Amino acid sequence: MTGKRECDYSSVNCSPSADVIVDLRKLLAERFPQPFLPSPSRLATGLPLIDEAIGGGLPKSSITELSSPGLSAGSALLLCALLEQARSGGYFLALIDGRDSFDPQPLGNQRLRHLLWVRCTQALDAVKSADLLLRDGNFSLVVLDLVMNDFEELRKIPQTSWYRLQRLVEVAPTAFLVLTRVSMISSAQLKLSLDNAWRLTDLGQNALTTRLKIRVRRLQGSRNVVPRGA
Repeated sequence: MTGKRECDYSSVNCSPSADVIVDLRKLLAERFPQPFLPSPSRLATGLPLIDEAIGGGLPKSSITELSSPGLSAGSALLLCALLEQARSGGYFLALIDGRDSFDPQPLGNQRLRHLLWVRCTQALDAVKSADLLLRDGNFSLVVLDLVMNDFEELRKIPQTSWYRLQRLVEVAPTAFLVLTRVSMISSAQLKLSLDNAWRLTDLGQNALTTRLKIRVRRLQGSRNVVPRGA
């Protein structure tokens, strides 16, 4: 016995090998057997201030890039809110963890039942996993978390990879959210940035999600928009 609590989520290690890809396809079919259903063009985040600023939620069939220059900017808090929204909405969220840094323990089994956690250690492997999951089409939301990956590693991702992922998500009923430290995806339809700088004393306060400050950098080619409270 290790003393660790059992958590009810699906987790796979990231690897480009053919055997792992086959296993992942089988896991997706068994764990998330969902027929295709027509859905709205946006997926609500559950955070009213953000949803109002970006037109009702994350756009489906396109890439949304959320950059957070500071490590304490709030991307982990946003992930928690998105998982809660998946639980309340009854859909599944796929998290591709680019540096195997996600900690599921504080979130509780009710949220984790709606999570597929793909654990990677290299950014290029994480991008390959995103390619596979976007082709699958069973997830309302796919999150690619590259916040903890080194900048030099991220620079090696060619822009053609992002254009390929954009073409894949265009025909999928999926919102695709990419978390980065700096803005780097030219094909992203929606570009956001987290402008928070949490201190250790902030973490014990309630309702931190209502204090998230997200700046809209690009919305379908429009000018910059700053939501109220940012």
